Amino acid sequence: MKKIPGTFTIVCYIILAAALLTWIVPGGEYLREARMVNGVEREMVVDGSFHYVDKSPQTFSVFFALFQGFVENAGIIVFVLMVGGAFWILNSTKAIDTGIKEFVAFTRRCRQKRWLAKVDVDSLVLVVIMLMFSVFGSVFGMSEETIAFIVIFVPMAVSMGYDSITGVCISYLAAHVGFAGATLNPFTIGIAQGIAGIPLFSGLEYRVVCWFVLTTVAIIFVLWYACRVKKNPQKSLTWKIDQYWRDRVAMPEMAEGAPAGDFSGESTVSGKACGKRAGRLSFKAMHVVFGFLVLVQAWFAFRYPMTSLHIGQESWNLPFIPVFAVLYLLWGLLAVRKSVAAFNLQLLFFTVVYLVIGVLGYGWYVMEISALFLAMGIFSGLAAGHGLDRVMGLFQEGARDILGPAMVIGLAGGIIFVLQEGRVIDTILHGVSSAMSRMGEVASVGSMYGFQTCLNLIMPSGSAKAALTMPIMSQFSDLVNISRQTTVLAFQFGDGFTNMITPVSGVLLGVLGVARIPYALWFKWVYKFILLLITVGFLLLVPTLFLPLNGF
Repeated sequence: MKKIPGTFTIVCYIILAAALLTWIVPGGEYLREARMVNGVEREMVVDGSFHYVDKSPQTFSVFFALFQGFVENAGIIVFVLMVGGAFWILNSTKAIDTGIKEFVAFTRRCRQKRWLAKVDVDSLVLVVIMLMFSVFGSVFGMSEETIAFIVIFVPMAVSMGYDSITGVCISYLAAHVGFAGATLNPFTIGIAQGIAGIPLFSGLEYRVVCWFVLTTVAIIFVLWYACRVKKNPQKSLTWKIDQYWRDRVAMPEMAEGAPAGDFSGESTVSGKACGKRAGRLSFKAMHVVFGFLVLVQAWFAFRYPMTSLHIGQESWNLPFIPVFAVLYLLWGLLAVRKSVAAFNLQLLFFTVVYLVIGVLGYGWYVMEISALFLAMGIFSGLAAGHGLDRVMGLFQEGARDILGPAMVIGLAGGIIFVLQEGRVIDTILHGVSSAMSRMGEVASVGSMYGFQTCLNLIMPSGSAKAALTMPIMSQFSDLVNISRQTTVLAFQFGDGFTNMITPVSGVLLGVLGVARIPYALWFKWVYKFILLLITVGFLLLVPTLFLPLNGF
């Protein structure tokens, strides 16, 4: 059987193909100018300014791709390394393993309840998690943040009898389906509508319908696959690869009161004494960390008594930080009495809470989120009784473990660099938009949608693609008598679906790297789902041409 190339090799092939394209496609450029869009200055294409320029075939520049890719994707790469190191520290405390085991035990107890006997509890859990992440993707554009959740949901899915693909689906895939069916996402809807010159977040009613349909399709597809895997685990494409996760979540439970390891005679007494001393040190360290974090949150509660969470055009000005500071104090008092694992689990929970508050209330991005998870990792290690030197050593181990995926993210950024240096992206855009001007309404919408979908394979950044394409597509939609809302919706779908399959996406490669799923296997699994989403997306676009929808 022929060996499937590794992800790094596949991306190298794509870079070579991009370089070859620069020899075939004529060079061309649009003029660009700075304009204010929703209060932010963005570089936008000047309509009708396309002109051909000398070709710039790429040769030796392919060897610059890794360096330039690291420069362009530095934020995501550092984010992946920091999150990987932080969770390595947290994993060393066995908090996540303990939480997963308790959760699986809880679902088993639920199955024994008479009133839940006819309910598939595990499937219900998957549905709830997918709905939550889909809402996050739809409302505030969750994308890079999903990388941090893979180390939680992949082992959880494996422990429930599913596979690593299921774990990726319930978090990353769900968030990106929500991202594609965005209702209030400022990074796609907000920018595209601002550039198109239509009211911000208008047409919300039909977008909610689109989100519901796409999320339902995703849930049904994932549940169908997950049930097949649970019935016959060896049908999973990642059955052998998932042995890594099975080894992690299936550790033998120690007898109650027994020390770790195999001791006998005097060694047993010595082992118990060492265990008690370590336990006392850990117990004291946990209380010190808890007290310090209470003081820190009290200071932040005093510093930021009110927070305005912005979702679309709505905002809620409430004392979020003081409220959660009090909740942390109350929950923490219970957790420190139980165990280090319980304390670190509630620390992880509040980390996620503050992530949401930071993103929606203070505009946090990868730098702030990275710092938040790094702090979580350090404090979880200190609470477990590790010295700072040991904590930093664990952080380095985690960053080293995730270095391979980080390098792939950098290399993927090199694809864009080669195409930009070759001056072919604008030429492709001009050629497609010119060809669409001779089509009817349905065909024009389908062509716009298809073009945005294909362009996303080489340019996954929604905001950059909106600035490049919407000035042209919005004018084109006026010429063929198509609503600009429909044009934005075509951009939205085209920008979202192929994010889950393109090897240019640093987020996708980061997720697969953390989950230890080779890109080739992911492609083999996900391409049918992507084709299904693309089909459903087109069917959702057609009614906007014929029905009197609010905002369209």
